Amino acid sequence: MDLDNENLKLLIQQLQQGSERAFTVLYDQFSQPIYRNILRLVKDEDIAQELLQDLFLKIWEIRKNIKQEGSFKSFLNKVAENMVYMHFRKIAKDNRLIEKLVISYADYETNNEESNLSEENLDFLQIAIGTLPPQRKQIYTLCKLEGKSYEEVSNLLGISTSTISNQIVKANKTVKQHFLLNKNIIVLFILEQLLTHRK
Repeated sequence: MDLDNENLKLLIQQLQQGSERAFTVLYDQFSQPIYRNILRLVKDEDIAQELLQDLFLKIWEIRKNIKQEGSFKSFLNKVAENMVYMHFRKIAKDNRLIEKLVISYADYETNNEESNLSEENLDFLQIAIGTLPPQRKQIYTLCKLEGKSYEEVSNLLGISTSTISNQIVKANKTVKQHFLLNKNIIVLFILEQLLTHRK
């Protein structure tokens, strides 16, 4: 259910007083939109879920200091973005974690239909696509960037859907390798984007 301003204000007051019920109601109300925002930033469902739990644990710990100013959802998103920033700062110090991040990032960008590529990520992707053989490049562009189904591309190009699937798998591998080769630059871009959000 959606909370009106008065009910939300009351719940926050109850949370400040240590009400577990108020905390649960607020979690149920805001956890999914906050999770989606975190996932958009980290591109990994397990990490997003872990950060979400850490976020609400932090909210419980600082409940007495929560101010009733502005949007509570905006406050949660701000806390989430700070936690994601610290998460990436930690990753940037460990080469193994960087590789894991970039693989997850590449998988998300190439396999998630709801992914909205940032301008920088689209630049990286376009460079990777430019290295593909002509037919594979055309198939990848039609399926991944233009959102056409395998059936539509099959009819358009006169090739089987199994051929399209095979070409997409190979293209995804190339894209992932390209992201890994540029892993440090990608992490810097991610941190820069998060810093912009935090200002």
